[in-house]
Amino acid sequence: GTPSPSASKPYSSAPPRRASPAQKSMSNIGIPIKVLHDAEGHTVTVELKNGEVYRGKLDEAEDNMNVHLSNCTKTMKDGQVEMLSNVFLRGSHVRFMVLPDILKNAPFFKKIDTKANKASKAGKAKQAATQRAAGRPTPGMPPPKGRAARDGAR
Repeated sequence: GTPSPSASKPYSSAPPRRASPAQKSMSNIGIPIKVLHDAEGHTVTVELKNGEVYRGKLDEAEDNMNVHLSNCTKTMKDGQVEMLSNVFLRGSHVRFMVLPDILKNAPFFKKIDTKANKASKAGKAKQAATQRAAGRPTPGMPPPKGRAARDGAR
């Protein structure tokens, strides 16, 4: 038979390429989840909605907050403590997590320039200019130079 018009164009019938679910989710995850991924390898504390508290090394975290902890202590609501070598916690059961303070220095926090940060930077610049001008006899003019300044303008 005769070839169809689309058969002469290579790849024209292929559907458009889409990002895989993993690629899609990486671009859409928020800062808290990025911080959670940065906590991998550190010791974290996880409290579940049922009141149980788990503290151990965060081996892996998923975007849905499922976490795998190793060398873990589990503290029940009644205070009873149990040691667990490995535990997997479902993200939807997590009430909150305590992550290490060192993550405050995570590199992506430097990229966030909020309006408050910009305003505080502008305020600091104005404050520094005011301090420099404080020693000048005439505001807005550079400090005097020469013999008059040394001798105290007579």
